[in-house]
Amino acid sequence: MRMSRLFGRTLREAPAEAEHEAHKLMLRAGLMQQLAAGIYSYLPLGWRVLRKVEQIIREEIDRAGGQEVLMPVLHPAELWQESGRLEVMGDTLFVLHDRRERQLVMGPTHEEVVVDLFRRNVQSYRELPKVIYQIQTKFRDEPRPRMGLVRGREFGMMDAYSFDADADGLDASYDAMFEAYQRAFQRCGVPAVPVQADSGAIGGKDSQEFMLLTDVGEDQILISPGCGYAANAEKADHKKFELPREEPLPLEEVSTPGQKTIEDLVSFLGIPHWRTLKAVFYAADLSAGGKDARGGRSSVRQTEPVFVAIRGDLAVNETKLRNALNARDLRLMGDDEVEAAGLVAGAASPVGLTGVRIVADDSVLSSPNLVGGANRPDVHLVNVNYGRDWQADLVTDLSLARPGDLCPGCGEPLTPQRGIEMGHIFKLGTIYSERMGATFLDAGGKTRVPIMGCYGIGTSRLFHCVVEANHDERGIVWPATVAPYDVHLVGLSLDRPAVAAKAEEVYATLQAAGTEVLFDDRLESAGVKFNDADLLGIPLRVTLSPRSLERDSVEVRRRVAGSDTELVLLTTAVERLSLMVREARAGLSAAME
Repeated sequence: MRMSRLFGRTLREAPAEAEHEAHKLMLRAGLMQQLAAGIYSYLPLGWRVLRKVEQIIREEIDRAGGQEVLMPVLHPAELWQESGRLEVMGDTLFVLHDRRERQLVMGPTHEEVVVDLFRRNVQSYRELPKVIYQIQTKFRDEPRPRMGLVRGREFGMMDAYSFDADADGLDASYDAMFEAYQRAFQRCGVPAVPVQADSGAIGGKDSQEFMLLTDVGEDQILISPGCGYAANAEKADHKKFELPREEPLPLEEVSTPGQKTIEDLVSFLGIPHWRTLKAVFYAADLSAGGKDARGGRSSVRQTEPVFVAIRGDLAVNETKLRNALNARDLRLMGDDEVEAAGLVAGAASPVGLTGVRIVADDSVLSSPNLVGGANRPDVHLVNVNYGRDWQADLVTDLSLARPGDLCPGCGEPLTPQRGIEMGHIFKLGTIYSERMGATFLDAGGKTRVPIMGCYGIGTSRLFHCVVEANHDERGIVWPATVAPYDVHLVGLSLDRPAVAAKAEEVYATLQAAGTEVLFDDRLESAGVKFNDADLLGIPLRVTLSPRSLERDSVEVRRRVAGSDTELVLLTTAVERLSLMVREARAGLSAAME
């Protein structure tokens, strides 16, 4: 490709909407262009990169036993009603109606469609296991699109789905996909760290995310340097400080004028934080959800108050709480809602409380003689004990792991990192196959439901992460496997006929040898051309100039920090460059062997 004909152009300065360095570089290099918030066009250079990323993923999923399909973008809403997710996904869904007023969903994911495919095509255990996947455009109505391709409203994704006859089969499918993910990220030149994760609205049990660790990441990861434990902060576990054993003491009231927070209380009474019982009030939408007059989502939300009790040295993990309640929505209650529920802010306690759902963190089970509210202003209770003085409707782990908390495995302090999620794998189990009536006959002729796994890689997000992981102060530094071109041929002084002729000859010879070449044939200065070459980041820069021609050579330089310029004879240039390209590609793949 000649740069004089290339659609798109490089920019000296990034547009105002660019937030972080990788985003700025992608816009400046002319890889993509924003149409609207969270919606981008891919220009020729960017589209070439994205296709190479997709092809690497395709090869690795095929290697793991996947079969590629293509499923529709538009889904009948009835499928989403079958699975129960039309309401769960809420405002994230793009919903529309056709001319006959039938409701349709623009797919943010394809569990419903793939289960429908399964139940139409598979009848016997002899046809299992099955792994099918697609590379498709997805749509989610993100409230705050940001960071370029990291969080958009329209984005590319590889989503794969496994169907197995039993749990052992699911484990094998899951492990195969885990290995495929590791190989794919390695080949793309992105270091990926697998971490434990929450399954979110997709559901399921075991779940792992593959993260690029970077300071600009929107996810917080907690990692143990001792044993390698790593988890998203919303999922992470930790060892809770165990209190010394004590006999329950008599419940007593104590006057606490003006003491409304845990900090106030520990200072006023001279006690540690772990000696207190914290109360947090939430409004939870626990309804199945209604429909509006057109059969669409109802905008009415039916919430109920939830009283959360947790030891005072701990914080509530709202993701764990939402999952424990199976809530569609969860938020802190406002002052008016607190008053309407009969709760006393600053002095609330589950002791004697009625008419409100009480959920407790499991830390309260082994925490004797705590200080909690008396449900009257300016009064607290001393020696509150679970079981004797109060009980909860639900007791589970609700605590938020924080930096410095102890690893649940080795006991070392957890350290924080930021990360960008590139891929996610789930063990879904039978949640979708049961709800949607997908079955098969086992060896005994008995009807059973398949056990599912779900596996997604954001292809457009991975494209962004390649740039995030591979750039310097001058521009992008593409890994050879996904670079838009193998060689950036820079012709200098092309207004001289002899130089121009030789540059055309080198360009044609490299192309004939199967090398992908971007030829800067513009009549621009050397400074402009070299700056653009650094910005575009193609792995090998080949410079042909009057000076190099005097030596019957070209100058070759790798686009890596500290690389030296190598003078290569014209007679051996094609062979030498082809070898360098092969070595660079092989290096990324060999790292996984």
